[in-house]
Amino acid sequence: MVVAQPVSAPLTRAAIFLVVTINPGSDNQAAVRSFCADLPGLIRAVEFRDLEAGLSCVIGIGSDAWDKLFGHPRPAELHQFREVRAGPRHAVSTPGDLMFHIRAKRMDLCFEMATQIRARLGDAVSTVDEVHGFRYFDDRDLLGFVDGTENPRGQAVIDAAIIGEEDAAFVGGSYVIVQKYLHDLDAWNALPTEAQERIIGRAKLSDVELDDSIKPTSAHNALTTITENGKEFQIVRDNMPFGRVGIGEFGTYFIGYCRTPRVTEQMIENMFVGRPPGNYDRLLDFSRAVTGTLFFVPSATFLESVNGDAPAAAIRDPESSLEPAPPGPGAPDGSLAVGSLKGEKRYE
Repeated sequence: MVVAQPVSAPLTRAAIFLVVTINPGSDNQAAVRSFCADLPGLIRAVEFRDLEAGLSCVIGIGSDAWDKLFGHPRPAELHQFREVRAGPRHAVSTPGDLMFHIRAKRMDLCFEMATQIRARLGDAVSTVDEVHGFRYFDDRDLLGFVDGTENPRGQAVIDAAIIGEEDAAFVGGSYVIVQKYLHDLDAWNALPTEAQERIIGRAKLSDVELDDSIKPTSAHNALTTITENGKEFQIVRDNMPFGRVGIGEFGTYFIGYCRTPRVTEQMIENMFVGRPPGNYDRLLDFSRAVTGTLFFVPSATFLESVNGDAPAAAIRDPESSLEPAPPGPGAPDGSLAVGSLKGEKRYE
């Protein structure tokens, strides 16, 4: 029975995002493979300290790391994060072999989980980014707006985020893109509320979406809505605010799961380039991306099958316990083949 990692876990009050690179050497690669098989047990050990705190941990694996650790077969759409440049706006691509998304109702459990992971991996990896996120009032970001209102719910989460028969060797997997955005809050807060609402596309207090008659086509929520032939394609976001007051750092950690990276990539391109080109997301006048990485999230079943001595083979069980998902945007029939979703044209 194929079991997915907990990409659909509920939103929590605390999170840690940890990104590492694997140090050179076959011994380090073997250590990471061994860790993958041990991770479920490590999670259970930390989770047992407070079973009601909702601890979860998702591991994602970068394109280069996949080749080193597992070889072939490869997830069909795994590649390096594709940077996007448009004038002064730049969606950067940054290093990352492994990504850990740790969530719980308590930050101390997240911290303990991250500590155990880092101790277990030891000298096999080097940390390149670590962000401690927190829930801010009623699920708002530091810009003052509710974040994640249009997240899918129920079965729609599985349909949006979990790979189905379109990549049969990796049923139960997912793709995740992470970006760390830093905000110029002084400039943002100097704007009238009405101007902020037109940039986001929602009322700040009520979170109600602005009417199309007054919402600009450059609004953030307009550019990040992806449709084809009348069907909307969704991602599962679990963004978190973060910051360090003493040095004036205020930001949002974007994390989006999807059964194909092309949906999230199109959202990013719409934001940075514009739809049509030039009609970009004005939020980027106040926020800049300082990281950008794409990872594949294998199923929990795959992780438990990994052998520390040799690359693992993909797991495929025709009696999978996952509900069969409808053909998704990553299907080989060419769906979602609009513009850059084919992965052929990028802006620089």
